[in-house]
Amino acid sequence: MARVVRIQSQGGPEVLQIEEMDVGEPGPGEVRVKVEAVGLNRAEAMYRAGRYPVPCRLPSRMGYEGAGTIAALGPGVEGFEVGQRVCVLPMTTPAQGLWAEEAIVPARVLLPAPPALTPAEAAAIWMQYMTAYAIIEVADIGIGDGVIIRAASSSVGIAAIQLANWAGSVSIACTRTSDKKQALLDQGAAHVIATEEEDLVARVMEITGGKGARTAFDPVGGPYVDTLAQALAPRGILFVYGGLSEQPTPYPHWPCAMKGLSMRGWVASEIWNHPHRFKAAQEKILAGLAGGQLKPVIAKEFHGLDKIAEANAYLESNQQVGKVVVTI
Repeated sequence: MARVVRIQSQGGPEVLQIEEMDVGEPGPGEVRVKVEAVGLNRAEAMYRAGRYPVPCRLPSRMGYEGAGTIAALGPGVEGFEVGQRVCVLPMTTPAQGLWAEEAIVPARVLLPAPPALTPAEAAAIWMQYMTAYAIIEVADIGIGDGVIIRAASSSVGIAAIQLANWAGSVSIACTRTSDKKQALLDQGAAHVIATEEEDLVARVMEITGGKGARTAFDPVGGPYVDTLAQALAPRGILFVYGGLSEQPTPYPHWPCAMKGLSMRGWVASEIWNHPHRFKAAQEKILAGLAGGQLKPVIAKEFHGLDKIAEANAYLESNQQVGKVVVTI
């Protein structure tokens, strides 16, 4: 028997319940993982609350990113061994069930854990860097390119700052107020814009010498995409990789038309659903981790499965700078 987190109804963090369950044995192509740490994501909060694009079947287990050790291998699993430290990638749905002492997961969602990282750090790698990798793989940012990063204090936002800096680009972190300005500067942002206090377009043009930014990376969506589009350089790319505003996201026709901009959606699965792209991104991210150009930032580490609801509430409070992690 193992302690696992399940929800019987959808709602806020208070619906998260800890239950005793027989996790069972792994089937063909599966492994049983002893979970050591889990990284929390906005997708899980939206799934729990009933605002995620994938329908929730109740009762539902929760969690799909973390790190642990392999406890058992199912038939046909190759390339892994019992006792090996692994990362569990969020390649399924938020209901995979990783918020638990033990979980059964497909072997295809596992990667060896980088040996230099703690369990908490190993649980805070792949969603953020694979998501932010859009600015490298698709936007092809380079030396001197402006990169606008909205919601920059999130784990993905900080990953984008690190990737932009590594590429020699100019990271322009956006946050609603100046409360997190110094924290973002401390995380390496070249510039910070408080979007509720400053004129984003004017500041970006000032920073870029009037050229505009090469790309904008936005998890919020909503009407503000028009402002982001106005701040881009000709032939720039506006990524919308989330819908945190929960408002309709218009197509900013005139800025796009006049400057030849591209506006496109993005999710990390666009990389890991294509093996050659996944391998290239994986190698680059591991190289950055080994070389120190990339480093997962833990905003707050909660200790024990009993803290899962508290950790979710903290995630949704928007106080964090970096990843929220629960060690188990």
